[in-house]
Amino acid sequence: MESLVSFVENEFVTKKEFPNFSAGDTITVYYEIKEGEKTRTQFFKGVVIQRRGSGSTETFTIRKMSGTVGVERIFPINMPALQKIEINKKGKVRRARIFYFRGLTGKKARIKEIRS
Repeated sequence: MESLVSFVENEFVTKKEFPNFSAGDTITVYYEIKEGEKTRTQFFKGVVIQRRGSGSTETFTIRKMSGTVGVERIFPINMPALQKIEINKKGKVRRARIFYFRGLTGKKARIKEIRS
């Protein structure tokens, strides 16, 4: 059964090439929004909280601050509306999922940047 699922994923799911990013990185995700007949591109810039899953079911969560309110959004990797992903900063964190980041404010909410 598992081989059948992996066969269908490999054959029928279109793969897009995105840069390699992980938790702690600040990225900008450009995605398409349909409003009636029209489509437009919107972006969401924030810190990657986690990546989970594998293959066609992989998702990633991004968190940004909108004023004083934290906003999180979950994106599937193979979402057809995803246009591109830009990495703005590579962050140095010691966890794969940085949920503790939700409780931090001010200077404690900074993530050390890796210069490349």
